[in-house]
Amino acid sequence: MPSADAAYSAPKSGTGGGLVLLEGSRFHDGTIEVDAAGKPQANAPALARGFVGIAFRVPPDASNYDYVYIRPTNGRAGDQERRNHATQYASFPGNEWLKLRTESPGKYESYTDLVPGEWTHLKIEVNGVRMRLFVNGASQPTLLVNDLKLGDRSGAVALWIGVGTEAYFANLQLDE
Repeated sequence: MPSADAAYSAPKSGTGGGLVLLEGSRFHDGTIEVDAAGKPQANAPALARGFVGIAFRVPPDASNYDYVYIRPTNGRAGDQERRNHATQYASFPGNEWLKLRTESPGKYESYTDLVPGEWTHLKIEVNGVRMRLFVNGASQPTLLVNDLKLGDRSGAVALWIGVGTEAYFANLQLDE
């Protein structure tokens, strides 16, 4: 288990996202489990969704990483298209959400029931170039990715927080 002391890295992306790198963590294949809660900050822009998630296989300089996150305000939105964007896989810097959504609509996003500010249990299984996201104890994955953009490698784990988000994390477990 990594140290409770984590290092914050300034946002690495123009489209959002800051990292809290879990010092001492090392991850290749296995399972990451965490309880996460997110909601837009009180002064956040209108488009804020409370993005909160996990980055994995992060190199020491955090120059590139795969990540998966939830958009809590989308879970119960009144618009089906927005609901379908409740979970997201992306890869920094070359395959962020907008590029993936534009080039492969629906492939790297999916619906799950979410409530802003409430705890959501995330279970992320990684094996080679595959990732499966399970939400709130579901027996079937909410999101399947069979082509992790950065390939099969090792690195650290980081908490990922979107711009304008108030985020909380608890009960992090790494199994490799």
